Amino acid sequence: MASRPPVSFDSVQALMRFVGKPAIVSESIVVDQEMIDRFGQVTRDNQWIHMDPARARAESPYGQTIAHGFLVLSLLTYWQASCVAFPGAAMALNYGFDKIRFTAPVPSGAHVSARFALVDVKETRPGEARCSWDVTVEVEGAPRPSVHAAWQIMVRYEGGEPA
Repeated sequence: MASRPPVSFDSVQALMRFVGKPAIVSESIVVDQEMIDRFGQVTRDNQWIHMDPARARAESPYGQTIAHGFLVLSLLTYWQASCVAFPGAAMALNYGFDKIRFTAPVPSGAHVSARFALVDVKETRPGEARCSWDVTVEVEGAPRPSVHAAWQIMVRYEGGEPA
């Protein structure tokens, strides 16, 4: 399946016009055991429910390992870049989260994607805006989303707004 081009926002006004529109859907990626293991090694979070497939099969209520919540959260930048672009922006920064909820597991081997709904844009100075995105992370075939987050992104365009 060919991926769609990202939805582009070349100005603060373009962002403002998109508020309330349907969510933008990212590419799907596989969150496999190798990714989970590497994340656990880097973060030193070696909890068995993530890192020990044999024990997880025997003892976990999910019957297998699951991804770290912070691993799934860290993939938001990748997912957003797969479906959202800010041409002409001097920078786009992660400004933080107002809310994060891990509502269902991401099993090892799952195909996972994210939906980004732009709910608010506040112009903080000419050519700069703080954007509030409602993000939902979904596992293909799962009955409910795995993550709900209110994510803040700061975007600054070169030289302010285009003429």
